[in-house]
Amino acid sequence: MPGPTLHLRGTVLPDGRRDLVVADGVVQADPVAGAEVIDAPFIVPGLVDAHCHVGIATGGVPATLEQCEEQAVAERSAGALLLRDCGSPTDTSSLRGRPDLPEIIRAARHLARPKRYIPGLALDLDDPALLPDAVAAAATTGDGWVKLVGDWIDRGEGDLAPLWPDDVLKAAIDVAHSHGARVTAHVFGTDALPGLIEAGIDCLEHGTGLTEDLIAAMVAHGTALVPTLINIETFPGIAAGAGKYPVYAEHMRDLHRRVRDTVGAAMDAGVPVFAGTDAGGGIAHGRIADEVLALRAAGHPDPVGAASWTAREWLGRPLLEPGAPADLVVYRSDPRVDPEVLREPVLVLLGGHPY
Repeated sequence: MPGPTLHLRGTVLPDGRRDLVVADGVVQADPVAGAEVIDAPFIVPGLVDAHCHVGIATGGVPATLEQCEEQAVAERSAGALLLRDCGSPTDTSSLRGRPDLPEIIRAARHLARPKRYIPGLALDLDDPALLPDAVAAAATTGDGWVKLVGDWIDRGEGDLAPLWPDDVLKAAIDVAHSHGARVTAHVFGTDALPGLIEAGIDCLEHGTGLTEDLIAAMVAHGTALVPTLINIETFPGIAAGAGKYPVYAEHMRDLHRRVRDTVGAAMDAGVPVFAGTDAGGGIAHGRIADEVLALRAAGHPDPVGAASWTAREWLGRPLLEPGAPADLVVYRSDPRVDPEVLREPVLVLLGGHPY
C-alpha cells in the first residue's frame, strides 16, 4: 500500500532546502493538494550502517531468519534504512524488497582459510588458490560486494597474520571487478594491508594497522575505510581473553591505543571514511548514533554525512531528490551541530511509511 501524502515543513540536509513533499512512497517535486502538514525541523536522508551483519546472532553464531528480521527492525528504529551487510552465514535474500525493512546490500559469506576466522561464519578455502573462483561465485550471489578476511590470528605464529598471497589477492579482486562487484576486507594489523591495497581493494574494514605510507597508498588507489570504532573498543577485552598468545594480546592493545590517531590521519590525508558499527555478534544492532559520535571524536569533518548522504552516494543510492524513495529521518535539531539527537528520531519514513 502507498504511504500517506505528507508535507514535511523543515530543513532538508545536506543542502538546507526547505520542506519536502512525499506521496506514493516517493519524494515529489511539487506540492500535492491535501497533504498532511507535519513539523519536521531537520530532515536527513535515511541513515546508513556501512558495516553490519544481518545474519550473525549474539555469540557469533548464524542467526535464524526471524532473528535477522529483528536485527533489521532494530536498525530501522534507529533510523538506519540502508545497511551494507559485510558478510553473513545466513542467506537473507528473502528479505530483499521487504517494504517494511531497510535495504540490505549483501556481501554473501566471508571468505577465509580454515581455522582463520570465527568458526561457522565464513566459507573456508583449503587452498588459497581457490580464492578467485570463490570471489566470482560471491560476486554473483551478493549485491555487488564481496567480503574477504584479510588477517586473523595465526596460532602457529601467535599473532595476526595475512591469509592470502599477494598474487592471489590481485587475481581475486580483478575477478570481482570483472563481475561488477566491489571487494572489502576485514583487517586489523599491518602486514596484510600492502597486498590488499596494491591489489586494488575498494574498501578496508577496521584498518587499525594503517601507517602513513599505507594511508598514502589508499589515497592513490581511492580505497575507502570503514573503521567501526565502537567495535575497536572491544579490543582490550579480546586481549584479556588471549592469555595463551601474549604477543597477539599486546598487539591488540596497541592497535586500540592508537586507533583515534590512525583514523584521524586517514581522514586528514583524504581517505573516504564511512560509518559502520559491526553490529551482529558482539555489537547490538541499532547503534549507528554511537558510531557517528565516535567518528566525530576522532575528528571526522562530516560524521553525519558519513552515516547518511556521503555514504549513500558511495553506495550508489539516491538522496532526497524528486522520484527517490522517501527514506528519511526527522530530528528536532540539526544533528551536524548536536549528533546526540541521532539517538532520538522524531519520525522515520521508510518508503513513505512512518515508523
